Amino acid sequence: MDMAETNRGFFIHLQDKKAVVTEQEIPMPVVGPDDVLVAVSGASVNPVDLKRAASGDQQVMGFDTVGRVVRTGANVSGFSAGQKVFFAGEGQRQGSFARYQSVTSKLVVATPRGFESTFLASLPLTGITAWELLFEKMGYTASAGANHGQVLLVINGAGGVGSILTQLAKWSGLTVVATASPKNFDWLTANGVDHALDYHQDLTTAYQALNLAAPTGVAILYQPVPYAQVAADLVAYFGHVGSIVEPSGPLALAPLKNKSASFDFEYMSAKTDAGVNVASQGAILQQLADLLQSGAIRPTATRTFPVLTTETLTEGLHTLQAGHAVGKLTFHVGNLQ
Repeated sequence: MDMAETNRGFFIHLQDKKAVVTEQEIPMPVVGPDDVLVAVSGASVNPVDLKRAASGDQQVMGFDTVGRVVRTGANVSGFSAGQKVFFAGEGQRQGSFARYQSVTSKLVVATPRGFESTFLASLPLTGITAWELLFEKMGYTASAGANHGQVLLVINGAGGVGSILTQLAKWSGLTVVATASPKNFDWLTANGVDHALDYHQDLTTAYQALNLAAPTGVAILYQPVPYAQVAADLVAYFGHVGSIVEPSGPLALAPLKNKSASFDFEYMSAKTDAGVNVASQGAILQQLADLLQSGAIRPTATRTFPVLTTETLTEGLHTLQAGHAVGKLTFHVGNLQ
């Protein structure tokens, strides 16, 4: 593939707690012997972009990438120049808010046919996060219909992770209960939720009114502190409570002890940060691609920006900062499809 003469990237800073985006020329990524260099065509924003910016991280963010292979390292096989691929990037390397990105080939998967880059960009980070939480941390079986008869309660079912986690839960046979604002109940239903609960209402009372068995899992996809006590009260004996959000204070987990229930944190970048079982994330994304191709799950993009600029990236980040974003916000990057 032909390459532009320079790479350009977008940097996120916080000013008075609001996201500010700048663009500048950056070096072309180093392509190691096990790496794939990609010309980026689709990207997405995630809350982790803001969290890392708040911590002072100065690298180019972006953890969802769709693009075309430019070249591969000496040890890489199975990918060719011009091939369309996607992946969730490595936490310690330059991200997708740039023209070009280099990543270990262990994470890279050929895209399923028939999907625009901007729709595919909604899947990698949230899909892998949801898969790891459900099937690695919470112990559910990753197979169609395998968890029939069990109930999963999802707090914040309409967000980025929630919108794909509920689909995977339904595919795997779980009865899915999820909270959201009533205006988003149709979105929940479209993404596999059997029972939608108004998050403004008392969660314990609302759940008990459903006359369902105790949930074997409670996935807290929002700040866990306000929900830890009710999750511990509702979860079944020997069940799991899981979260993807760093707590803002102490968690009320004592009720889990006498139920022999567990609390699980999920952080997608932990594997690449530690260099442990990295290839599993490429394998998970391949399974997600297969499910997408078969129609078992669907993309979760709710708004697509036609071009990635400082203005559009700022707008997307401000939408995340305002809270209550539904699904994923994605961007077309560069001139490729």
